Amino acid sequence: MEAIDLLETIEEETGPDPRWSVLWLHGLGADGHDFVPLVPELVRHGWPSIRFVFPHAPVRAVTINAGMRMRAWYDIRDFDLANRADADGVMVSSAQVGALLDREHARGIPPERTFLAGFSQGGAITLAAGLKRTHPLAGLIALSTYLPMSEQMARESVTDAAKRQPVFLAHGDADPVIPVQAGHATASLLTGQGFDVTWRTYAMPHAVCPEEIRDLGDWLERRLAG
Repeated sequence: MEAIDLLETIEEETGPDPRWSVLWLHGLGADGHDFVPLVPELVRHGWPSIRFVFPHAPVRAVTINAGMRMRAWYDIRDFDLANRADADGVMVSSAQVGALLDREHARGIPPERTFLAGFSQGGAITLAAGLKRTHPLAGLIALSTYLPMSEQMARESVTDAAKRQPVFLAHGDADPVIPVQAGHATASLLTGQGFDVTWRTYAMPHAVCPEEIRDLGDWLERRLAG
């Protein structure tokens, strides 16, 4: 298999010698800096040291934005969710994320102590990559997003190892970019596949809110203490 170039990343460590990792994927047109300010809002006193890794998506042309080049995990060809994601882009980005997860393992943090998180397009890659895992991660966090190519994913067999990953899904009930119904459909699909899904909605648009960060912190705390 052809070697995968590692994406450029930003890293924040909450203490010395981190024993846990969170790999966090930004949304369309943003970059790795986007969620760095979330770290002090999310992390709580008494948690073990965590390394947060924020990669920059590759720059590519995005069809629905008149072909403008921007950071994107995949091309968006259509506003219709069923045809929105570029399958090749999803596959390549999932492989690039896998390489970063492998690097965390090589640096001493195994998959079972690594969370994969993402917002919007980054959340779509989180789910697409997570469903392909043969070594389960500590959990998947997908905010304001959906499972790309969900019909195809639903037809494909998901390994028992992948199903051992707990999933935190959250969405704004006034989201104009990815309708909340898409998030709910994703939660239902994953639950039907046997995943342990926590599903939350909030009074917000395509964004992140304090209540969501609080609930995510509660969810993480239970797993960090396990």
